[in-house]
Amino acid sequence: GAMSALAGRGAGLDADSALPVGRRPYRGPNVVMIRFGGGVRRRETIEAGTTYSPYFLHELCKRGTLYKDMEISNLEGVQTSHGQGTLYLLTGKYNAYRDVNTQFLGERFESEVPTVFEYFRKEYDIPDHQALIINGEDRTDEEFYSFSNHHLFGVEYRSNVLSLYRYKVFLLRKQIERADMPEKELAEKKKQLAKLEALDIRVADPEAQSPEINRFWEDWRTFYGESGFVNPRGDRLLTELTVRALKQLRPKLLIVNFNDPDYVHWGNPMHYTIGISVIDEGIKRIVEAVEADEEYRGNTVFAIVPDCGRDTNRMMDVPFQHHFGSRSSHEIFGLFFGAGIARGQVVDRTVDQISVAATISHAMNVAADHTEGPVLSEAIA
Repeated sequence: GAMSALAGRGAGLDADSALPVGRRPYRGPNVVMIRFGGGVRRRETIEAGTTYSPYFLHELCKRGTLYKDMEISNLEGVQTSHGQGTLYLLTGKYNAYRDVNTQFLGERFESEVPTVFEYFRKEYDIPDHQALIINGEDRTDEEFYSFSNHHLFGVEYRSNVLSLYRYKVFLLRKQIERADMPEKELAEKKKQLAKLEALDIRVADPEAQSPEINRFWEDWRTFYGESGFVNPRGDRLLTELTVRALKQLRPKLLIVNFNDPDYVHWGNPMHYTIGISVIDEGIKRIVEAVEADEEYRGNTVFAIVPDCGRDTNRMMDVPFQHHFGSRSSHEIFGLFFGAGIARGQVVDRTVDQISVAATISHAMNVAADHTEGPVLSEAIA
């Protein structure tokens, strides 16, 4: 069915827009994916006696369908880490990812199958500033998730990315353009820019940033200045970027890659639990922003899912690791709520993380041919 429907759409190019004729206008629902990230356990999130995310558990779970036994498959080569988990969410397929430069411990993964963003933008007439990934400031590896290397999809249908890294690139370009500084300082800025651009070929092309995104950063600069000392940091920054993006860019599909709980690597369990609370506050602000907005209210689906779980290893200085692949690092959860999602349900059966992409694609009425997880039927009211 899906293939013949696709074949029926004209593939001729329209001279004005250089977009294939027949890409349809999108009426919704909008989709907000939230990666409850940095690797969290069920114990500190969805278990009532021990949760650090009370808003998520006590308010939001009532409004939708909670899969409390979602897991990341134990297949050979399937890693339970941030980058991989995010790609499983975005592509709906497990894969043993390798760094693009085959760097040891490198985490720059390119997907071989399309992401939900690419399916969405190929099917509907959506500009790239309305399909957004909102990323942590120092996680340049995750800039790589904006498009796959699949020959039928790829860069033409990419998502755009908001991150402090992209802001720094924007700022340096502006400062170099103004050139109102001593030669030595200018040379230093150019060096900094080259270094940032080298981290990700995907930003090296200034044309890759649409005027809408540049305007977004202009406003951000007016508000927060250029020092980087005024704007929030960590996951609070991601919340701020998201709330401003909803107002200014009007995205139809976005994912927020929260990550603060991962700072537990520094050795203090409090970093982990505070990280969860910060995400909980962030989720609340994002949900409230959506519900205060006429265009989004009643026409938005939320999917909130961790990138991975976390080990419990009492022998370690830091009790919560996630690189040993133990059972709890495969144990996550998934909550769906909003337009067309069943309310007040808790589903006990074991489901798979790769079903999230299929379920979201289904909600958006997109044919996602390479996703491997079945649609989570209970959620679809």
